[in-house]
Amino acid sequence: MHIEPGLVTGAKLIAGYATAATAGLYTLKLGWEAIREKGLLSLAARALIATACVFTFFEIFPHYPVGVSEVHLILGSTLFLILGAAPAALGLALGLLVQGLFFAPFDLPQYGMNVTTLLVPLFAVKALADRIIAPDCPYVELRYGQALALSTAYQGGVVAWVAFWALLGQGVEAGNLTSIATFGSAYMLVVLIEPLADLAVLAAAKAGSRFASSGLFTPRLHQAA
Repeated sequence: MHIEPGLVTGAKLIAGYATAATAGLYTLKLGWEAIREKGLLSLAARALIATACVFTFFEIFPHYPVGVSEVHLILGSTLFLILGAAPAALGLALGLLVQGLFFAPFDLPQYGMNVTTLLVPLFAVKALADRIIAPDCPYVELRYGQALALSTAYQGGVVAWVAFWALLGQGVEAGNLTSIATFGSAYMLVVLIEPLADLAVLAAAKAGSRFASSGLFTPRLHQAA
């Protein structure tokens, strides 16, 4: 889902830095809540796991340029369900930063836009989860329909933000609109995969419930709210 170099240029890049700063402040709020809930060490461990996963998603998993961006298998809702919102957000931001610093320095000017594109849909997933998952339901008991709703919210949010940046950078000319539509239709195919991945990972977590108190997972994974 990278915003390609040259898609947004000049002063318009400031918009990405502004939205990323706002997302960063909200991430700090979530981080503080996570520290109060399980402690700093748990948050750091989960963020490190998320960072390693995100780096794998970007650099090792297959990814293909399509339209205005690239199609990646970014399991945002999976990270949220297993690790929690704050570790997932930190992992997305840090994994993206590691990739930019060491493997794709040409992406660094777009970092603000890219991190916004990853984090804001994650926050939407958190809000949706609070609404559609009963307080007495641990995440390991999630149904397919709920996993699908969370995945659709995340992937749809990514597509919406990529479209926004493309329109900001290139306007509403026909070629740009076609490229956006091509990317969006290809990227939403991830929705066919992610809910199944969520349920598979949740089933594994349920089988490994003896590790629930280890601090390596979000408390909500095995416990009611």
